[in-house]
Amino acid sequence: MYFENTGLENIHVDIALLESIMNNHALTKEGQWDYERVTYDRKFIVREGTYYLRVFAYATDGDVDSNDATMRVMKPVLGKHYYPHGVEYGEDEHFPEHLVKTCIGILDSIKKEVKAFEISV
Repeated sequence: MYFENTGLENIHVDIALLESIMNNHALTKEGQWDYERVTYDRKFIVREGTYYLRVFAYATDGDVDSNDATMRVMKPVLGKHYYPHGVEYGEDEHFPEHLVKTCIGILDSIKKEVKAFEISV
């Protein structure tokens, strides 16, 4: 389930600041990055299953590996985990309303913090 019009899409921000803000909201990148892209995840285990809130970003300038990059934030997504297949994001999935509301609140908080450090390009 992609979150539309969060205000995060297309924001450009320094990777170190983005990393700090995401960590403050329990979204971590772990091993989900390469030299140009990064994915921040927050895992939710609820009665209905295991879900991941994911925020994607890619470098428009610099290098993720050196922690010196300007990142463009992309559209956040909520996915349901199916063992052993992975995470599904389809519109046919059931996403609990309470979880969707929680994710919207988290994304809104992140947007407010990131906006303060937005880089004009």
